[in-house]
Amino acid sequence: MASVVKVENLSKQYRLGEIGTGSIAHDVNRWWHRMRGKENPYLKIGEANDRSKKGESEYVWSLKDINFEIEQGDAVGIIGRNGAGKSTLLKILSRVTGPTTGSVKVKGRIASLLEVGTGFHPELSGRDNIFLNGAILGMRKHEIQRKFDEIVDFSGVERYIDTPVKRYSSGMYVRLAFAVAAHLESEILIVDEVLAVGDAEFQKKCLGKMGEVNTGEGRTVLFVSHNMNAIKALCQTGIYLESGLIRAEKDGIDELINLYLEQSFDKEKESPINERIDRGGNGTARIIELGLAEAIEGNCLSLGKQISLQFRYICKIDGFRGKVLISINNQHGQTVLFLDSTTTNNAPAIYRKDGSIRISLSHDFGLPIGKYFINIAFFVDNEMADYVQSALIFSVVEGKFFETAFMPAGRAVCFIKQKWDFY
Repeated sequence: MASVVKVENLSKQYRLGEIGTGSIAHDVNRWWHRMRGKENPYLKIGEANDRSKKGESEYVWSLKDINFEIEQGDAVGIIGRNGAGKSTLLKILSRVTGPTTGSVKVKGRIASLLEVGTGFHPELSGRDNIFLNGAILGMRKHEIQRKFDEIVDFSGVERYIDTPVKRYSSGMYVRLAFAVAAHLESEILIVDEVLAVGDAEFQKKCLGKMGEVNTGEGRTVLFVSHNMNAIKALCQTGIYLESGLIRAEKDGIDELINLYLEQSFDKEKESPINERIDRGGNGTARIIELGLAEAIEGNCLSLGKQISLQFRYICKIDGFRGKVLISINNQHGQTVLFLDSTTTNNAPAIYRKDGSIRISLSHDFGLPIGKYFINIAFFVDNEMADYVQSALIFSVVEGKFFETAFMPAGRAVCFIKQKWDFY
């Protein structure tokens, strides 16, 4: 089958540090002082003005010597840890940015859904942005009108379709953006992890639609996600990126996911959550501590031991409607437990500015021996304020299972204490 995407010797380099900060007048004034050997007049208090490093800049390779081909009709999952270069690759394929070296050859039109805000004009209404995106793809007005009702119905923002999208919540924005990308006529659909902003029901709806356009319409799909179950459900092949390099590329998505998860767990322990910079959300709140109350050395829990999570958060505002979502995944990427603070009857209606939360699971629930990682998201007034993937990694080790010394013989993602009556 013919290749629709061909990437050869692709590299992307970024320069670190300040580039054109402030106004033009500030930049000119800063340059004038530097030419006369004087200090930068806009340095903050306590910052050094080391002119011995004049002309030096630090660069980083986001991608380095990437080569791959994608055939028509493929559904390709792109996986890797935060900072691996996944989003940069999609931006280059979508022509949002260009490569430093190498070439990208694409056959067909591309519809892409990258980070929130890409591809829409904030001052235009939802209606106008639909027609704008269609025009960019080369569609005629009557072709877009034919798809218009489907797009609006799928997105669920009919009531706000004539409102400027700058007034949309991030969830509304993503729903409309995905509906536009999926329904307009393109040969290649590119979707980044941005779907994590939507609720669980909409994510499921999006995965179903991507599967439909791939298998039903024969369109090529490139999908980036940290949700290995979603990758496994949609994709047949995959690319594993690590530090800007292709670590592995396989036709069997299961084998690739297993390799990624094994290597992720074999790495050194994660940094404390307050030191993590690879986090999502709008920054209104921040999770600064996360731990297992009953853990022994090395974040280990004995088999059958009660699981209690506790964390601290800080927020920029006081008196807000909060929500906490936590998923516990096993080493195969399966979500074995999903926790939602809105399902408990003692959650506060209004959260205070800074606080601590403890979640204790039932004594009747147990996890098999193995490694697990915890993802946590904190919401402020229905907007995701903080999200940390693999915020805590822990292991379940041998111990007494529900007051006995025996493990159930069968395999399972979790165990529940049972009562047996014999007659």
